[in-house]
Amino acid sequence: MKIVHTADWHLGKIVQGVYMTEDQRYILQQFIAHMRSERPDVIIIAGDLYDRALPPVEAIQLLNETLRILINDLEIPVICVAGNHDSPSRLAFGSELLAKSGYYIAGEYQKDVMRVILPDAFGEVHFHLVPFAEPSIVRLAHKDDTITTHQDAMQKTIDTITATMDERARHVFVGHAFVTKNGASDEENTSDSERPLTVGGVAYVDAALFEPFHYTALGHLHKAHKVGNDTVRYAGTPLKYSLSERHHQKGYYVVELDAQGAASVTKRTLTPRYDLRQIEGTLEEILQHEPCNDYVFVRLTNEYPVASPMERVRTVYPNAMHVVRVAATTVTKNTTTAKVEEMNDLQLFESFYQEVLGKLPPDETADLFLQALDELAQGGRHI
Repeated sequence: MKIVHTADWHLGKIVQGVYMTEDQRYILQQFIAHMRSERPDVIIIAGDLYDRALPPVEAIQLLNETLRILINDLEIPVICVAGNHDSPSRLAFGSELLAKSGYYIAGEYQKDVMRVILPDAFGEVHFHLVPFAEPSIVRLAHKDDTITTHQDAMQKTIDTITATMDERARHVFVGHAFVTKNGASDEENTSDSERPLTVGGVAYVDAALFEPFHYTALGHLHKAHKVGNDTVRYAGTPLKYSLSERHHQKGYYVVELDAQGAASVTKRTLTPRYDLRQIEGTLEEILQHEPCNDYVFVRLTNEYPVASPMERVRTVYPNAMHVVRVAATTVTKNTTTAKVEEMNDLQLFESFYQEVLGKLPPDETADLFLQALDELAQGGRHI
């Protein structure tokens, strides 16, 4: 069976005050074009279809348009679970009716995990749909007071699935959670645009829990990567949604399950309308760049403040998202630490200058400071 694994579309996303809907439309049209040639047996969207529980109308229309083409025109079944950004009940509205058309969606967490069975030339593939849920929701559903963490909740959920698992079939887990190797912290594969799954608790789930499944299709983390082994994977987002994602290769996975359930995984990349990246240099250097519509975060290395930096940067980069002036980090002279009360006026000035700009002041600047200080000492206030 040929499976396409995607996730975290975040339709309706706003990045630095910029609505990304047209960029999302562009990337989804590209995704649809890929599906016309890929011709998968099923598409998985592993949560966070929307960026918030009450998405804007344009985002709803874009999802409706995309699913209509995938399901009605291309006749490819689509399997979805709700993520932590979605409203489970709204996302799953009409799910029983839509299932008859090939759209399978698990919104609210259920004790009896939703299962979708699709056949291929080798038999049945069972898809187990587990939407995002807080441990308290899982605890209530199972009436089990021992469930207090996300690890406990996932363990209980998987135990429930495996209790009735057909050993003759191949099994795919579809979920939305923070899964890491050994259930440990994973800063390498996280990004700034991911909303924390818990506050004051531990959100991590051990990847070893998913060993009973031939493939595990996950959503939540925005970087495409495997967790522990090749069969437990995050597809990542189709677009870059924060500066921390600027080096990510965005796209989706194509998963081929053979007769025994062995999964071969291939990454496909998508090309955005405009890239999101960081540039650095003086304002004068940046103004010499070729005009570009990319979403850029600008680090200005000018030693002194510049007037209207964003307006001037946007003459070259009209979609610039953020401009910050950074001080040089090279220290040009040897310095010694001393207590503030032991410093003379020049040493205090040099310490302040270095703290702000990362280097000691040049001799002419230090001379100007001493000159100004001398005039003040003589009662002059015209400086």
